[in-house]
Amino acid sequence: MTHQLVIDLSRDAIMTALMIAAPLLLIALGVGLVIAIFQSVTQIQEQTLVFVPKLVLVGGAFIVGMPWLLQILIKFTTQILRGIPAMVA
Repeated sequence: MTHQLVIDLSRDAIMTALMIAAPLLLIALGVGLVIAIFQSVTQIQEQTLVFVPKLVLVGGAFIVGMPWLLQILIKFTTQILRGIPAMVA
C-alpha cells in the first residue's frame, strides 16, 4: 500500500463524509439562525423553541434525502471493495 493510495483513500473518505453531513448541518444551521433572530426580536428565550424545529426539519431532510445519501455510501463502499486487490498487490 503506497502513500499516495492512503492519501487518496483518506481524501475520498473525508469528501464522502462531508457530502453526507453537509446538507443536514446546513439545514440545522439555517433553522437555528432563523429561530435565533426570531428570539432576539420577540425576546422569547425558550430552549425548546430551538430544539424541536431543528429536530423536525433535520429528521425530515434525512428521510427525504435518504435515497441520495444511501447512493453515495453504496458508491463509496463499492469503490473501496473493488479496490482491495489493487491495495494488496
